[in-house]
Amino acid sequence: MFQRKMGMKKLSLIVSLFCISSIAFAQSQTSRIDKTLTIYTDVMRQLDMAYVDTLNYELLLETGINSMLKKVDPYTVYYPKQQNEDLKRLTTGKYGGIGALIMQRDNYVFIADPYEGMPAQKNGIQAGDKILEVDGWQAKDKTTSEVSQHLRGIPNSIIKLRLEREGVEKPFVIEFKREEIHLATVEYSGVVAPKIGYILFSEFTEHSADEFQLALSELVNKHNIEKLIIDLRGNGGGLIDEAVKIINLFVEKNTEVVSTLGKDESNKRVYKTISEPKYKDMPLVILVNEQTASAAEILAGAMQDLDRAIIVGTRTYGKGLVQNIRPIAFDGHLKVTTAKYYIPSGRCIQAIDYSRRRKDGSVEHVPDSLTHEFKTKNGRIVKDGGGISPDILSADTADKVNICYSLYKKNMFFDYATRFHLTTPSIPPATTFEITDSIMADFEQFLKEKDFTYETETSKYFKDMLEMAHHEDIDSTALKQLEQFSHLLNPSFHDAISRQHEAVAEQLGAEIISRYFYQRGRTCYLLRTDKELKQAIDAFNITL
Repeated sequence: MFQRKMGMKKLSLIVSLFCISSIAFAQSQTSRIDKTLTIYTDVMRQLDMAYVDTLNYELLLETGINSMLKKVDPYTVYYPKQQNEDLKRLTTGKYGGIGALIMQRDNYVFIADPYEGMPAQKNGIQAGDKILEVDGWQAKDKTTSEVSQHLRGIPNSIIKLRLEREGVEKPFVIEFKREEIHLATVEYSGVVAPKIGYILFSEFTEHSADEFQLALSELVNKHNIEKLIIDLRGNGGGLIDEAVKIINLFVEKNTEVVSTLGKDESNKRVYKTISEPKYKDMPLVILVNEQTASAAEILAGAMQDLDRAIIVGTRTYGKGLVQNIRPIAFDGHLKVTTAKYYIPSGRCIQAIDYSRRRKDGSVEHVPDSLTHEFKTKNGRIVKDGGGISPDILSADTADKVNICYSLYKKNMFFDYATRFHLTTPSIPPATTFEITDSIMADFEQFLKEKDFTYETETSKYFKDMLEMAHHEDIDSTALKQLEQFSHLLNPSFHDAISRQHEAVAEQLGAEIISRYFYQRGRTCYLLRTDKELKQAIDAFNITL
């Protein structure tokens, strides 16, 4: 009895010490926060009293907050009240506007890509149109962000655009109503091979899983597909609940697919499938690349860990951090990282530890030497350390830095497609359209008119080397030989296009197609020559 009482006293003492320690830690944390806020407030007060000119307090506050958050991670972001529309777009995929992508060129912002069926396209606005005014507001010398804020607005409100278009003599005005814009998360779906369906899925926003299920149901019921390719290339993620719903279409009920763990117990959560799968036995292949991130990685990684799908492509981005949106004063919001994701094998897909930085503030990826091995449901070895490594690596080894990059960077594809559309009323559908020899010859003539010059990256480095060589003690004969060699590194654009004919024709064709058949047409056209899609189709014959 005495020993029992002594044991209870010891336990009581331990509990008391733990509580005292916890309270002391909490008080210490509060004290540090209070001290920091006091310093910040005092600095602002001294600035207000002593600084020679009038200060923009809102700008100082926003700059200070944003600079602070950059030291945390790229995903923790402050949204002041005026950016609530951006936050709505992030979570719901909806906003009030005209439904078009825009881009900056020199001193103006141009329409880059009107979405089919949305206000801009329905009212005759075309890719290539230069924005001169928005509701009387001068758009010259403004950024895309500034122009975007004026293009967006309350649905059904009137917007008046003053535009300039190649081939039209004078600027003109188009007036129409803004609408609530909802960007489809299923950008394209169709049959890519006998009995094989394909869904291009762009992001995880509210109700995106419903869109996915509707597209899949149509492929099954109307086209009798038996296998499915899910394309997550370029999908930056979004809402985890939507990813879990999609997984639930293919995985047994009560299967754990992802969990989250943070320093606060409230951020600990386990996500399981909640209903019986509709497509339990449908063979799946998932396409990924280095831009596949967050919820898209969870979908791909969970299906890999459960041995439910074959993953094809390149290693994914490696974003395994959870963000929650919290309201703050004056109708602002803070999107803050609260936890990390862990997929069924137990691995975390996060590639960078932002809490550990170099002295200069930079961060680095987890080296392969520090990765850990985990096992899938069937015992296959998979690793953590950032992102999802595909079961089948991409065979597309096309050179990323060639004349296509230069043509794209200088907007040559874009500008030619704009002119082509002005002079060519119609073209064959995306399934049969081809870049003919005559179109390619006309494109090259267009490049001459635009004084397009092609300089290789190697040539740029070589010029720097030559300049350095002239300042060093290099034999004059050697210098002359180097100078004679330099012209070989800068081929004519005709020769470069001849060598990269297939790649140039693909990009040029996609840009032209988009002028007539918009985003869906472009996707349909590019899938015809997509090497990774071919790998995905072949992967159905592989057993891992």
